[in-house]
Amino acid sequence: MLPLVHVIAAARPNFMKVAPLMHALRRQDWCRSALVHTGQHYDAAMSDAFFRDLAIPAPDHHLGVGSGSHAEQTGSVMIAYEKVCLETQPDWIVVVGDVNSTVACALVGAKLGIRVAHLEAGLRSFDRTMPEEINRVVTDSIADLLWTPSPDGDANLAREGVAPERVERVGNIMIDTFEMLRPRIADQASHERFGVTPGAFGVVTLHRPANVDDPAVLGRLVDGLVALARDVDLVFPVHPRTRKTLEAAGLLERLAASPRLHLTEPLGYIDFMGLVTRASLVVTDSGGVQEETTYLGIPCLTLRPNTERPVTITEGSNRLVTPDTLLAEAEAALARGRRTAPPPALWDGQTAERVVASLKRRM
Repeated sequence: MLPLVHVIAAARPNFMKVAPLMHALRRQDWCRSALVHTGQHYDAAMSDAFFRDLAIPAPDHHLGVGSGSHAEQTGSVMIAYEKVCLETQPDWIVVVGDVNSTVACALVGAKLGIRVAHLEAGLRSFDRTMPEEINRVVTDSIADLLWTPSPDGDANLAREGVAPERVERVGNIMIDTFEMLRPRIADQASHERFGVTPGAFGVVTLHRPANVDDPAVLGRLVDGLVALARDVDLVFPVHPRTRKTLEAAGLLERLAASPRLHLTEPLGYIDFMGLVTRASLVVTDSGGVQEETTYLGIPCLTLRPNTERPVTITEGSNRLVTPDTLLAEAEAALARGRRTAPPPALWDGQTAERVVASLKRRM
């Protein structure tokens, strides 16, 4: 029987990363592949829409874990996924990114003696207050094969004493997804729904706990966005977590009262990237959006004190900002305009093919 590869998906960024990989694996004649959806994020707007947009096949296994604390999610995924592994006996487990399901499934594989590969390995913010950083460090320490997106990932792993033979730089698979769907994104006129002009509006995304869970912090961000919206239209797809705090703190009305601030529900990938590709500015706390804007040369302001993707700053158009510097940095970014330098090496839409070739060699 052909070797079996499990590919793990759990949250929005995972869906975008596994799509080109699943398509590439399904074309192979030397292995079988199965998609495991842990259900860590299971909301029609946050999950099903991405499967539909990205043409990802229906999951072969759905763990149905749902929400909960970090411990609850990690433990529930481990318990459920261990049963799947014992029943199906995969030869490799591919985990992506840095969510709780990533480390949970990596731990299951390591304890059962199943080889684990981590796609998007080596990224470090060096901020242990971020749950994602803990997930990244633990996953990289136990995975057998580490696929990095950029040289900083290689350097971080070398500094941590990881054997070079466990590391392969394959590039950024998020770019594969964008290139795979570029024609449909180009045809998507989602900006028309909000009455904004291409090249003359910004896109906002906020979801990280450090930004949205504390009403005081979120209030300062709302102040900054309202001020910025006096100068430029902003389209703000509101994450469920963010909406919950905005409503509880009475901040949603402030945003809605700003005539140039357009609030909407979370968008599918094609709708969202249709906005981003036509935007003059992006304000975010998302890791993936930092990468997509770097590839496209669109000014990006990241509302975080650090980033695990420093290449988006050194070779891209990303800047780290605070609520207090947001307005000034936005004005400067709009004045600079788009960056025309090439994207980082191997951010070329061919990462999935390199991943599959690497896996085949390791088989």
